[in-house]
Amino acid sequence: MSNPQYQTFEAYGPPPGLDPRTDLHIAQTPPYGGYPPPPTYEDVAPPAYEDTYRPAYEMPDPVLPYPAETTPGGEPARPVARAAARRRAGARWRRARYAERVDGTVRRLLPQALVVAFLAGGTTAFVAEDKAVELSVDGRPRTLHTFADDVTELLAEEGVRVGAHDVIVPAPGEALASGDEVAVRYGRPVRLMLDGERREVWTTAHTVEGALRQMGVRAEGAYLSASRSRRIGREGLALDVRTERSVTVMADGRARTIRTNAATVREAVAEAGITLRGQDTTSVAPESFPRDGQTVTVLRITGTKEIREELIPFAEERTEDPSLFRGTEVVERAGQPGLRRVTFSVRTVNGVQQKPRWVGTEVVREPRTQLVKVGTRPLPASVRDTDQLNWQALAACESGGQPGAVDDSGTYGGLYQFDTETWHRLGGTGRPQDATASEQTFRAKKLYTRQGAGPWPHCGGRLHG
Repeated sequence: MSNPQYQTFEAYGPPPGLDPRTDLHIAQTPPYGGYPPPPTYEDVAPPAYEDTYRPAYEMPDPVLPYPAETTPGGEPARPVARAAARRRAGARWRRARYAERVDGTVRRLLPQALVVAFLAGGTTAFVAEDKAVELSVDGRPRTLHTFADDVTELLAEEGVRVGAHDVIVPAPGEALASGDEVAVRYGRPVRLMLDGERREVWTTAHTVEGALRQMGVRAEGAYLSASRSRRIGREGLALDVRTERSVTVMADGRARTIRTNAATVREAVAEAGITLRGQDTTSVAPESFPRDGQTVTVLRITGTKEIREELIPFAEERTEDPSLFRGTEVVERAGQPGLRRVTFSVRTVNGVQQKPRWVGTEVVREPRTQLVKVGTRPLPASVRDTDQLNWQALAACESGGQPGAVDDSGTYGGLYQFDTETWHRLGGTGRPQDATASEQTFRAKKLYTRQGAGPWPHCGGRLHG
């Protein structure tokens, strides 16, 4: 019995990939009236987020059991219902097989698609990361291609080593983009003597003129130890710069103001047309550096030497002598002062005499030490038959009562005006005027016992007065 409902599917034949020789349980079942139309992609394609692959052992049995021959009520089923059930089961099996074939095809093509996509993306990223930049190192530019992300990586790739005094523009760490310009300027040490002050500076300039411009040094009218066009190597150079200054020189009652780049005050004075002669000097050190606006006074100096002689006091050495009465001192050797010459410099500055200045001392004669003997012998109590005499009156008449008195001729001395020879005969030592008053009186009493008042012809009568 034919059914027009199923005749429209006979023209499609078995689904692609289905072998009638092996799948006979479907292909050779004429009661089903041919194959249904092949399923569309929408019927079998899973959603994008769902994995539809299932292993063969998980697939349902393609030949499902026929429906029960009886209805749930126990009545026999109709043949038409059984045929429809078998057709639906076959359609489900065919859809599952087709989905399996599509899934296998996708799995085979997916790695190739991924490789193609990776290569396409990598090529795009490769082209995007490549940058064309211009690198200028110490004034020598060149264009290059780089994959560096920033300035630091670029310098490392190119082997450019930089130090603390080098200048990098843009700064290290700045991001790079195609078309950027990177400049490296090396620092150069300059040992600079600027207007008498020494210091070390760093510059990225290649010439002396450029370095002066960077340091802000006014070079007009200045003295330069090197030409402005001289190149500065990486090792640097020493540079002496003296800028032009205004200096006023006062000399001989006149003032002269000049513009100069002289290195010393002496040179500035010479440029002003002033000559220093002899001991002439200036109010500031002649070898000092002249400052801008400074006033320098020239000092005209004339000088002489003055020599003065001075005595050097002598020392005294005292020794005890038991042969001399206590209180008696005898000069065994008279002392003699020494002599020295002191030299002074006397200057006249611009006509005004200055305080003498000590120059030096020379010893002409050394002093001689004086030797003195000091008596330690006890004095006798008295001389017989002389104590009642008026010795005080005699001393007042002879010497005015002065133990150290000496007459004008220098022959007689002491209270009683002994001559040296008589003094020694009486047991005295040294000079009578050097002895004590008590010793002198003792010697006078001894003389009286020998000669009476005769040794004092003018004053002897006072002894009994």
